[in-house]
Amino acid sequence: MTADGSAVGAPRRHRRWVVVAVAVVLFLVISALLSRWLGTENAEREAVLEVLQAQARGDADRMLRDVDCRDDACVARVRANARQLRAPGDVTIVRIDSATSHTLTSKTAPTRVVWITPGRLTTVQCVLVKRAGTPLSGQSVTLLDLSAPIGRQAACS
Repeated sequence: MTADGSAVGAPRRHRRWVVVAVAVVLFLVISALLSRWLGTENAEREAVLEVLQAQARGDADRMLRDVDCRDDACVARVRANARQLRAPGDVTIVRIDSATSHTLTSKTAPTRVVWITPGRLTTVQCVLVKRAGTPLSGQSVTLLDLSAPIGRQAACS
C-alpha cells in the first residue's frame, strides 16, 4: 500500500488491460485483411469454373461475358472452344495452378486448369488472369483470355 492507501499494482493492471485490448484489435484487423486476401483465391477459382461450365454447355455468349477478350483472336478461340469442348455433365476442376496465387499486389499471369466432365477425358487449358488491387483496397479478378486445350503435361506460357 502507498501512503494515500491505494494499491501499488493498480496502474500495472490498467496497463495490462490496455495492452490486451490493443492486441485483440490488432488481431481482428490482421484477421480481416487475411480473410479478404484469401477470399480472392476463391474468387479466381469461381470465375474459372464459371467459364468452364459455360464452355461445357457450348455457351459462347456466356463465355464472352466472363472473359474480357482484348482482340478478335481471343473471341474466335472462345467460340471455337465452346463448339469443340461441349460435353454433358458437371465440370469438375481436378487441379488449378495459378501464377497469381497469393499475390499482395496487382498481377497478370496464366492459370493452368485441369478439368473433367463425366463424358470427357481430362482437359487442360490456360486462363490469363488479372488480379488488381490489394488486401487493403480490395482485390478483383478478371479473366483476359482462355486457351485452346494444351497437352496434359504442358505448362502455360
